[in-house]
Amino acid sequence: MRRKGERYMKKFILSLICIIITSMTAVLPGCNMSKAKDYIDGIKAKDYIDGIKAKDYIDGIDVLISDDNYRNVYQIWVGSFCDSNDDKIGDIQGIISKLDYLNDGDPNTDTDLGVDAIWLSPIMPSPSYHKYNVTDYYNIDPEFGTLKDFDSLIKECKKRGVKVIIDLILNHISSEHPWFKKACEEVKQGNFEGYAKYFEIVKSVKSPGEGYREISGAEGIWYEGNFTYEMPEWNLNEAKTREEFIKISKFWMDRGAGGFRLDAIKYFTNNNTDGIKFLKWYCDACREINNDIYIVGENWDDNSAIYDVYRSGIDSQFAFRFSGSADSSFAFAANVGTAARSVFNKIKSYCDSVKTNNPNAIDAWFLENHDIPRISNYLKDIQKAKMAAAMYMLVPGNAFIYYGQELGITAADVKDDISFRTPMIWDSDHLPEIHHPPGLPVTVPKRGGVKQQEEDQYSLLNFYKRIIKIKMQNPGIARGEITETVDFDDVAVGAYYIDHDDERLLIIHNTSLTEGKTLTIAEDILKDPVIRADLVASNPEKDSKDNLVLPQITLEDNILYLPKQSSVILKTG
Repeated sequence: MRRKGERYMKKFILSLICIIITSMTAVLPGCNMSKAKDYIDGIKAKDYIDGIKAKDYIDGIDVLISDDNYRNVYQIWVGSFCDSNDDKIGDIQGIISKLDYLNDGDPNTDTDLGVDAIWLSPIMPSPSYHKYNVTDYYNIDPEFGTLKDFDSLIKECKKRGVKVIIDLILNHISSEHPWFKKACEEVKQGNFEGYAKYFEIVKSVKSPGEGYREISGAEGIWYEGNFTYEMPEWNLNEAKTREEFIKISKFWMDRGAGGFRLDAIKYFTNNNTDGIKFLKWYCDACREINNDIYIVGENWDDNSAIYDVYRSGIDSQFAFRFSGSADSSFAFAANVGTAARSVFNKIKSYCDSVKTNNPNAIDAWFLENHDIPRISNYLKDIQKAKMAAAMYMLVPGNAFIYYGQELGITAADVKDDISFRTPMIWDSDHLPEIHHPPGLPVTVPKRGGVKQQEEDQYSLLNFYKRIIKIKMQNPGIARGEITETVDFDDVAVGAYYIDHDDERLLIIHNTSLTEGKTLTIAEDILKDPVIRADLVASNPEKDSKDNLVLPQITLEDNILYLPKQSSVILKTG
């Protein structure tokens, strides 16, 4: 924590810098001026203030260190991320070794990605490579490490202000779990009052097509297993099951887990269970243990069903209808360049419906995850990938980034979910020897791996860093509310107000693939507008001295110019 005197001195230095630079006609957003030819980037690292480098220092906007559940979340497929022991399987120690890439603990640097939460794919013991059928809820799969490794990860993440979210599978279990094995043995002997009560085991079903599977050696006795025979489903109404769930959840919270991603919550509702009531019970019970726990659910259902589930009080559900390449998605608008207005109108409607059912909800946005094709398979060039990133990350709520998405990793096979989990590329000149599962191909982004993209100022990786820095300097983006969309009478332009506390931001995206847009920001839209931050996704161009520079967003006399594929954040001066 900085001392009060130091803060005041830095504020005094800031004011002095602003006065000096303004007198030289250079323009800083923090000085409430925004002339195009003199515009200075408003989101560079704040550490310049300590060296008092006036020409490099920008506008003095503090970087927020999150202490709530609004986060930029990085999803890690553990087995494919980083291998620390050369067994060709990513592991927890591998994650620890790369934490400085994700968040180096200093919010004022530009060297790290800047995320402040990570979501780990399942890490508990399981007979499968994906670990979604758990055999032991109280341990770490030996392929990934030990509980001691997990504790070390938590310790290192806490140093950096990074919340750790773990995948928790409460819908089903592994058929190899000792409890299910005991249940099967007991029902063969006619005992349905023992371990069988933990699971959805019945004596008869109308047809196996209902998701039920016959227990081997117990003719006419069935268990529910909607996914595979290896994943029998828990009886969520059973008091003993619920007691076990709370023990499991408390075990991981006590070890430092800050959140749970709940798998397959759509299937919590079945013949015997009201999924919404179950979720309400579970969320309430977890919050009695840790009121700051963050719970996000995977729900592939349609929007109306998602709205209903929010009545449970769950913090978040993934907004699947706006992910991937669907015609209402961010990526679709970035790809065609003519759908931004329509997409943001749908987003406004979605956000309103979510808040109606749960005023405390935090929308969860993403482009890709472990179950859907890599977005760069759909968006063929880096400019479109940048545009989609700007669109989905600059709406209120939490933004989830799938590992390698920030590099533009593609999948070798867009129909095989295993191919969506290819190894992370740290250095494209030295490809990783990760094979989890064996035979998984390595795909290399066009612009190279982390090492190569860190050295390229116009890379997709550096674009993601920029977005996250903007969000950390403008906390209202995540925590605010889209109160209204603004129609500039152009299908390629998506614009909306975000209101948070006493601040109003106007965010405008020009998704056109070919045309810059000149827009009038009239006083009834935003009084005395200034540029808070900007993002240009389109290709850099050569200037008069043959240097590569990005096309520039300009604002003079309330006339805003947005180059093709660009975004701007405006606020009242």
